[in-house]
Amino acid sequence: MKPNIFTKATLLILLIFNFLSCKNENKTSSPNQKVFFKTSLAQWSIHNSIREDGVSPYEFAKIAHDLGFEGLEYVNDLYSDVTESEDKSFAIKEFVSKNNDLAAKYNLKNVLIMIDGEGDLASSNSEERMQAVENHKLWIDAASKMNCSAIRINLKGEKEIESWIKYSIESLNALGEYAKPLNINVIVENHGGLSSNASLLMKVINQVNLENCGTLPDFGNFCMSEGYGSLKDNNCEDPYDPYLGVSEMLPRAFGLSAKSYEFDSNGDETTLNYYKLLSIAKDAGYSGYIGVEYEGEKLSEIDGIIATKKLLEKVASKI
Repeated sequence: MKPNIFTKATLLILLIFNFLSCKNENKTSSPNQKVFFKTSLAQWSIHNSIREDGVSPYEFAKIAHDLGFEGLEYVNDLYSDVTESEDKSFAIKEFVSKNNDLAAKYNLKNVLIMIDGEGDLASSNSEERMQAVENHKLWIDAASKMNCSAIRINLKGEKEIESWIKYSIESLNALGEYAKPLNINVIVENHGGLSSNASLLMKVINQVNLENCGTLPDFGNFCMSEGYGSLKDNNCEDPYDPYLGVSEMLPRAFGLSAKSYEFDSNGDETTLNYYKLLSIAKDAGYSGYIGVEYEGEKLSEIDGIIATKKLLEKVASKI
């Protein structure tokens, strides 16, 4: 009788132990357990749907919510109701009101607004440069009213290095000073031309003596000879090492952009080593938002977004 009792008790203990072990193992293997960042969706990931398929840009929050994102990264140039308006100030107010309501409805954080098409901030033409600064101020106001943390600007501008540095610093100082009391960061993305040379870009950033001026490192925009810096298809004639570039930009980063193009059968990005990139970010102590920005062609925009998000989570759980 006693041996039977002992055997049953032993089996029960073993079963409980195995159950708890499996439970803990499942928790450990879940990708979300070790993610050191929050995920946001860059609206550019659905730019074809908006521009070619007639999807309203105001569907952005719902799409991001349905795909499991926490934050929203807007692109001003995708809102034709703003860009084509004769009364831009009023149109931006409507933009702010609508998107605030949608972000609240879907319980999402407005992270930043990417600013395109508002003039050349690094131009040697002072009138053109000053107008660009004024245009960007409207979006700083909008970002503040949306409780964003930042606006993203471009610094393609001049091709002559010293001029580019000088005028970039002037514009960043002007925008940073304006944005500071509004609690908005002014951040520069590596986005083609000299701005994709991370060493030169940091020379600019480090000479702007404002804590709210920084960077938005984009994993893939390190081509200095192509339009907007894309490394897609590995065809860049003058690439900047993306791993070095991200490392150089991270000390002043207020965000990260996870650019993706195509994926292999394992779900890994074929142009960029996400293990290396995320390790660099983690080692640097980065813990903010990482925005998914899919620019591939083989997958649909939605499938590409999902693949990128899954890759981020997979890599984060392993490094």
